[in-house]
Amino acid sequence: MTINSMLEQFIVVVPAAGVGARMGAAIPKQYLQLQDKTVLEHTLEALLSHSRVSKVVVALGAEDGWFSDLAIAKHSDVIRTEGGKERADSVLAGLRLCQDYQWVLVHDAARPCITHSDIDALIDTALSSDCGAILASQVRDTMKRTDANGNIIKTVEREYLWHALTPQMFPRQLLTDALSSGLAENKTITDEASAIELLGLTPKVVIGRADNIKITRPEDMPLAELFLTQIISQQ
Repeated sequence: MTINSMLEQFIVVVPAAGVGARMGAAIPKQYLQLQDKTVLEHTLEALLSHSRVSKVVVALGAEDGWFSDLAIAKHSDVIRTEGGKERADSVLAGLRLCQDYQWVLVHDAARPCITHSDIDALIDTALSSDCGAILASQVRDTMKRTDANGNIIKTVEREYLWHALTPQMFPRQLLTDALSSGLAENKTITDEASAIELLGLTPKVVIGRADNIKITRPEDMPLAELFLTQIISQQ
């Protein structure tokens, strides 16, 4: 790794325009209280406190009425922009504000348990690749495929299967082109890596911590609280 790459600073796009319907809450899941802060505040603070993250762009829903009330909304390194209907739209909106950066990270708003060590590993691996890298955890359980009625039709070999996590890190222009072309062709884009894959490219996988969970359902909240407590005690 060159001296320049060691000193390089990066920007993170956080798509936060979703409503988190599966949580069944009255407000978007990123604004639920976790310990003494909202989920989104924990996420942004974890990113901003990393020595190689210089800015964070938060892509919010057009009708967002919560972000402005958070203290972190006034942070000098937090940039707010309006997101879109789909995740890819929100990430693209954020990327438009990242023109001064060659590389960009994208991180889920509802992953507050990200650690600096995982971000370090991701950056190092992504910079050694032409098309970026993602954090991921290896599948541990036996995997089953079912039909539409819930009947098991196949046991899937779990070797080489991974749970995709975030952050994910890619060259900014490459990711912009991949998302733009994928949307224009009505392709299914589930995460940023899937857009890169549609171009026929192969991002690298970086083994990440399994406690970097995405809060999706009510039962995830106490688990995230436990993980956060453990992470804070280890710092």
